Amino acid sequence: MYSLSDFDFELPETLIAQYPLEKRSASRLLVVHDEQLTDSHFHHLIDYLDKDDLLVFNNTRVLKARFFGVKATGGKIEILIERILDNRTALAKIRASKSPKDNSTILIDGQLDVTVQGRQGEFYILRFPSDIFAILEQYGHLPLPPYIDRAADAYDETRYQTVFAREPGAVAAPTAGLHFDEELLDRLEQKGIRTAYLTLHVGAGTFQPVRSENLSEHKMHTEWYTIPQETVDAVRAAKAAGRKVVAVGTTSLRALESASRTGQLVAGSNETNLFITPGYRFRTVDHLVTNFHLPKSTLLMLVSAFAGYERIRKAYAHAIAQRYRFFSYGDAMLLEHRNDIPA
Repeated sequence: MYSLSDFDFELPETLIAQYPLEKRSASRLLVVHDEQLTDSHFHHLIDYLDKDDLLVFNNTRVLKARFFGVKATGGKIEILIERILDNRTALAKIRASKSPKDNSTILIDGQLDVTVQGRQGEFYILRFPSDIFAILEQYGHLPLPPYIDRAADAYDETRYQTVFAREPGAVAAPTAGLHFDEELLDRLEQKGIRTAYLTLHVGAGTFQPVRSENLSEHKMHTEWYTIPQETVDAVRAAKAAGRKVVAVGTTSLRALESASRTGQLVAGSNETNLFITPGYRFRTVDHLVTNFHLPKSTLLMLVSAFAGYERIRKAYAHAIAQRYRFFSYGDAMLLEHRNDIPA
């Protein structure tokens, strides 16, 4: 039985990528196959895939979800939207010297009044005066992850989105998808590698630390996803043909596995708080493209469940020794699911 400390590791701060590479597919790729570790580059991903293998992408689009403003009392405040509830209401985290009261008003950017309607757990319910998506675009700031020690700039507004981002709703990027550029997607298509899409709106909870040593006590954050029938059909066709189903990112994997809880992948929309730890039985995904994750994070636990705890420990030690770049703007791994992992 694993505990929180089993997923800790020392990471030199210099390996945390603060900026993206100019070319998306120029990042490095660590391929973990059986007991072998192979150093490669992301544009060589195609060499590890066969005709009619299926890549499943998350097409969520990152919102400009961070606001800065003041309370009616004059105190400064920072808002991070967690989830859009309807076109004028959202859940948000608020950082302020004192928590805002129910029915109080926040002035954003010196000209926009937002009402605090109440609380929902750790989040605040905010009411906006008009369409929230238009307000986000006009007044919002791109929310880079907390380990990127700088403010987002104009380049990030393009680079922190995947080239296939379509559905607005995320507050963090599905970062494995950031390595794909149009050139690589064209090459994959020319080789006959299939692609399919789903949507999972990544919430700020993806950065939420696990605080309990006993993993069963951790309350997993909830995220919304939708899987279209055409993606289900593509997965079933790949499975029937004996081809690989490759989740691009842990978000795609969580959506696919959440929609497979009955034993078979089904289309539709739902909420998921699926917490994957070693011992979990995977039902749909065969391979995973993913970045390197934070120590003690739920995502590190997920990849350890998928590829094997010891394999991931060895892979991370190798990546640190070889100075791979970590986290959202960092390098990537290609993992295969291993059925011989002891629970």
